[in-house]
Amino acid sequence: MTTTFSDAEFTYISDMVRTRSAIVLEPGKEYLVEARLAPLVRELGLESIGALVTKLRQGNGGLAEKVTEAMTTNETSFFRDVAPFQALRTLVLPSLVETRKVQRSLRIWCAASSSGQEPYSIAMTIEDDFPQLRGWNLQIVATDLSPAMVERGRSGVYKALEVNRGLPAPMLIKYFTKVGVDYELKAEIRSMVDFSELNLIGAWPAFPPFDIVFLRNVLIYFDVETKRTIFGRVKRLLAPDGFLFLGAAETTMNIDDGFERLPIERAGCYRRTH
Repeated sequence: MTTTFSDAEFTYISDMVRTRSAIVLEPGKEYLVEARLAPLVRELGLESIGALVTKLRQGNGGLAEKVTEAMTTNETSFFRDVAPFQALRTLVLPSLVETRKVQRSLRIWCAASSSGQEPYSIAMTIEDDFPQLRGWNLQIVATDLSPAMVERGRSGVYKALEVNRGLPAPMLIKYFTKVGVDYELKAEIRSMVDFSELNLIGAWPAFPPFDIVFLRNVLIYFDVETKRTIFGRVKRLLAPDGFLFLGAAETTMNIDDGFERLPIERAGCYRRTH
């Protein structure tokens, strides 16, 4: 198999991926395309990425979906970056438990949830530290562009390497069962999270308002206009006193003035200003 491809083929792939997912692949990212698509080229028994582009040009929608999925970054881990989950435990959830004590309802959305470690980290935090929420109408919605990642998250099965990244040992013992060489989340945690497919640049379902939105480590792949559009849509869905979490390298600054960052170090936590 040859992995070299022409500038025109790179442009075709980057244009298609941008149209389907808003992920921007600028010139200089040829190495990334090569690394991500080589396994797919081998799986299909093709000779080169150029041959893959030829098949894409023939209008194979299923193949276009596979290529887009291959170019999506699915890097994640349990309790990634730590600080957002500390903020959740010490500030955000205590605040919402107080303000929602009459309606006893709490809705959380993890957009771009990848293979599920983030929403399950939230679920374990709630189960560990907020037993009073067990009688509430609690919903954790997890969405991702990739059908394969949604299915993985729904299964709740992780490899040893994955549970050894960020997951505290007591939580591994408390919430996981060893199945062969893998680890399966117990049903009580899996049942707290509802997984579904969602492309952030496509149509969104008619979501009711959310109290917390995790939109972490996905906007860095989008251009400014796409970020602005997504922030606007999130703002309409976020409760007036709700909380938005972004990744460490992401910000609303100079994109949407409808949010203010809370002074919690490294948490990337925002509130609506209007």
